[in-house]
Amino acid sequence: MESHAGIAWEPDDAYRERSRLRRFMARHGIGTYDELLTRATDDPGWYWGAVAAELELVWSRPYERVLDLSRGAPWAEWFTGGGFNYVTTALDRHVEIGRGGEIALIWEGDNGEVRRLTFGELQTETNRLSNALRDLGVGRGDRVGVFLPMLPETVAAVLALGKLGAVFLPMFSGFGPEALGSRLHDGEAKALITADGAFRRGATVPMKAIADEAMRLAPSVETCLVLRRTGETVAWTPGRDVWWHDVVPNASAEFAVVDTDANEPYMLIYTSGTTGRPKGAVHVHAGFPVKAAHDLATCFDLQADDTLFWLTDLGWMMGPWLICGGLIVGATLMLFEGTPEYPNPDRLWRLVEDHRVTVLGVAPTAIRALMGKGPDWVRARDRSSLRILGSTGETWNPGPWRWYFAEVGEGRCPVINYSGGTETSGGIVGCVTLRPIAPCGFNSPVPGMDADVVDAAGNPVRGEVGELVVRQPWVGMTRGFWRDPERYLETYWSRIPGVWVHGDWAEIDADGQWFIRGRSDDTLKVAGKRVGPAELESAATAHPAVQEAAAIGVPDEVKGEAIVVFAVPKPGIEPSDALAEEVRQTIAAQLGAALRPQRILWVADLPKTRNAKIMRRVIRAAYLGLAPGDVTALENPAAVKAIAAAGGRHGGLPETD
Repeated sequence: MESHAGIAWEPDDAYRERSRLRRFMARHGIGTYDELLTRATDDPGWYWGAVAAELELVWSRPYERVLDLSRGAPWAEWFTGGGFNYVTTALDRHVEIGRGGEIALIWEGDNGEVRRLTFGELQTETNRLSNALRDLGVGRGDRVGVFLPMLPETVAAVLALGKLGAVFLPMFSGFGPEALGSRLHDGEAKALITADGAFRRGATVPMKAIADEAMRLAPSVETCLVLRRTGETVAWTPGRDVWWHDVVPNASAEFAVVDTDANEPYMLIYTSGTTGRPKGAVHVHAGFPVKAAHDLATCFDLQADDTLFWLTDLGWMMGPWLICGGLIVGATLMLFEGTPEYPNPDRLWRLVEDHRVTVLGVAPTAIRALMGKGPDWVRARDRSSLRILGSTGETWNPGPWRWYFAEVGEGRCPVINYSGGTETSGGIVGCVTLRPIAPCGFNSPVPGMDADVVDAAGNPVRGEVGELVVRQPWVGMTRGFWRDPERYLETYWSRIPGVWVHGDWAEIDADGQWFIRGRSDDTLKVAGKRVGPAELESAATAHPAVQEAAAIGVPDEVKGEAIVVFAVPKPGIEPSDALAEEVRQTIAAQLGAALRPQRILWVADLPKTRNAKIMRRVIRAAYLGLAPGDVTALENPAAVKAIAAAGGRHGGLPETD
């Protein structure tokens, strides 16, 4: 399969002139982008020190050295000796320099309600909440769960806990009691911030009721602060439960930020594991927030006059990334409580039009779903404010990528493809607006990431699929897994000594474009031929009847592994055995007869996380009747049941209503 069909976008003079990356290079006497990448990997201490100055990070105590490798690469420390609380830079600094009256965030609710907060108003709300939480017994180092939909108060909660020196645990707003409780228990949370309920597609979600059940599994939780959102009646535990409106509005609007250390934890964020309990990635004040701001500034060219909207939830890393990174840069954040197609399929495009969004980020799955509604919903809305399109979370297929580029971005906005992870605080590979962009590709490693593609022995490979690795530590690298250092070392550092092995298959083509080919633990090997699931899925979606697809490998006595593809038909398409055979032959025609799937199975939906990642390992487990591992991030259990039924099994999942 071809990596790409030419170059889709090239920077013009306007993008070059605006580029803050170009200005950064000029300030440091760097003539070309390739020179910048080389200097950043040759001297990471210089690079990240220069980034700290570029982002105007505010230090309460100057750091002694940029990088300390005395404990080895897996435990690298950055900005050692420095005093740094990221909220000073993300919020207080903007007020101090006279931006207090400028808009910090715009919020639109599920029902269309709109609120706007200036930096000054956000600072006041944050300070009042910091004081209220301190009065409730929350202090430096305490872990606090945040189980809220995307609201202005959610941003205040994240910032208030940072100001206090507490460690916040972002939770997916769609979690059930067991998923929420297990994370609160594992993190030994002292408090939980939640809401009475949330709105979704015009209906209410009983968040407080879910939280009550979860707290039975987490006896460490002493206080539950409850925001009134829906107004519904909720159960109440005196002595533990406290209404937000009873304690926050009357608290002082003045709060002195806690003087935390640069390497002091500020966030414990859980990511699903293949087996066993979720992994709690530990992130520090001068880590994740700095990396998020760097990537937004460097890859997405985010600046203070931008409005940034990323369709996400707080429980996925893009939620905290949006909040801390966007505010450090000083941009306006756009938050959305609802779903992309409610009440109509133009909801996202209307948000862009109404709020003049300049940088828009979505997952490819959202685009695949919305393109099925037709282009008229997009074309009816004014997208002239858009300057940058972003995407992350999964691999693109060419058709949806081109639709996003041509229809949403009108063929003029670059698609900044961005791939990394929760443990990396953002991107390993991405795009920059100084280089041409190919469909579905990445035009660069993210500056400061010494990324490579290697074979099993760690040798670089080009023009073929290999493991995505990072050869040196970077700012934002997780400080290990919560109370499980051996699992962290085993997951990322055990395969190639001294090298971070990310777990993605990647490829660098002859033109220097990078492509992610799927998770390396998802990769199929059929009759000695290695193929990533994303490549098979792209071939399947090339058939006009297929909306999206997921490919897995199943045991085969002759080939070692055979391919099974689960396909979602486009709206109005009636699935049939004959149509499945057409799809099977389409894949064979594109990838070769050896990679013809054993079966094409039609399904109404694919199992996904809330941020739209297809959970292939869960699909495989359900189909084969194996234990599914961690499924707490699963958005739609019914899809797993349908796949298990296709394999004549229950998939190891408990029965659901």
